[in-house]
Amino acid sequence: MASYIHVPPAASVVPRLHITVDQQDMAAGSLRLMKELRPHWDPAQVRLKVFTDGITNKLVACYVDDSLDDVVLVRVYGNKTELFVDRENEVKSFQVLHAHGCAPQLYCTFQNGLCYTFIEGNALDPEHVRNPFIFRLITRQLAKIHSIHAHNGWTPKPNLWSKLEKYFALVPTEFADECLHARFMTEIPCLHELEQELVWMKEHLSSLGSPVVLCHNDLLCKNIIYNEIKGHVRFIDYEYAGYNYQAFDIGNHFNEFAGVNEVDYSLYPAKNVQLQWLKCYLEALKEYKGISTEVTDEEIEVLYLQVNVFALASHFFWGLWALIQARYSTIDFDFLGYAAVRFCQYFKMKPEVTNLKLPE
Repeated sequence: MASYIHVPPAASVVPRLHITVDQQDMAAGSLRLMKELRPHWDPAQVRLKVFTDGITNKLVACYVDDSLDDVVLVRVYGNKTELFVDRENEVKSFQVLHAHGCAPQLYCTFQNGLCYTFIEGNALDPEHVRNPFIFRLITRQLAKIHSIHAHNGWTPKPNLWSKLEKYFALVPTEFADECLHARFMTEIPCLHELEQELVWMKEHLSSLGSPVVLCHNDLLCKNIIYNEIKGHVRFIDYEYAGYNYQAFDIGNHFNEFAGVNEVDYSLYPAKNVQLQWLKCYLEALKEYKGISTEVTDEEIEVLYLQVNVFALASHFFWGLWALIQARYSTIDFDFLGYAAVRFCQYFKMKPEVTNLKLPE
């Protein structure tokens, strides 16, 4: 049993630059990095575009002309994110996914971030991921990732339980800010209750038989880039990638139909949409594995049940994550409110999904 990422032997060693980029002055640090990565660029000609969608890291694109033939993305890690993100594993995931045509080239790491090739296209919104044409592309890309290492003849260990236990140990018990602490005490379930839920989940979800595969683990809409000209999607941000339950990756994505900034769980995909999605996914997965692409109704129903129960674990995971971010992040986002929303949805959905039964 193993949970580490297998890096292809041909993967080159990623250079590490001893440069720290100040989040308050992204331009200066980015230009220092470009001097190392693109020494032929005239510093006076380098243009920067700051992206504002992320709630974990800061991201800036560097380029020298409007043709956008060569765009380097600089990603600066959020404050204290090393507490809950395995940066070494992230680099390995990047290399593996790149080797299989699922990720851009990683140019380097630096003291508090990494640089990689820009992927052209548009980051999706909740209205896009429910579009049947686009979600078919998403199912194929996810199936491609889930099929990596499927022929190795070894059984990887899922990272879900170790991650949840690690996060639980990092969750604050109080906040220095009185207003924040008062909200924490009233809006968030008590830690003892959450601890009991974690025990229940580990016992119940582990018994569902979901395969352990290489997962993205963070398929929110903005991490899916759609290139209309090429007619494909690519996933970005591999901070949480690793071996995990297949059903977690899909259930997590379905939760993200609700959005992040203004969460609306009425957008969670209805059963008929999920069944279409899961059928496309299973057909693609079988194709990538080189077996018959015929998918039975029973296979779809089994996966439907697994996915919707594992969606609970997704709520729990990001609820704990948001509590840690509420304590440490310097990004302007109501992490405590987000944690409250995720735990509320967990407890709302638990009786519904645990009553799901397979058809006779």
